[in-house]
Amino acid sequence: MEILSWIFFGLIVGVIAKLLVPGRDPGGIIVTILLGIVGSILGGWVGRVMGWYAPGEPAGWIMSILGAIVVLLLFKAIRRPRVVA
Repeated sequence: MEILSWIFFGLIVGVIAKLLVPGRDPGGIIVTILLGIVGSILGGWVGRVMGWYAPGEPAGWIMSILGAIVVLLLFKAIRRPRVVA
């Protein structure tokens, strides 16, 4: 049950991150939300490992959103179309 709650939480954070990251995404909305889920889990994990907050604290939302934004921006940088001269 905990895994399902993480996926649902990541889905919400992924949508929020998508709204905060401007521009068009190379993978579409589904890929963007999946990347948001990954970033949410990574951001939440990093915050807890660093000791910045405990599970269930509101700071987890902020760190999860930041993690999702970072993953989305990295994906955009990697998937940027190359221009051949």
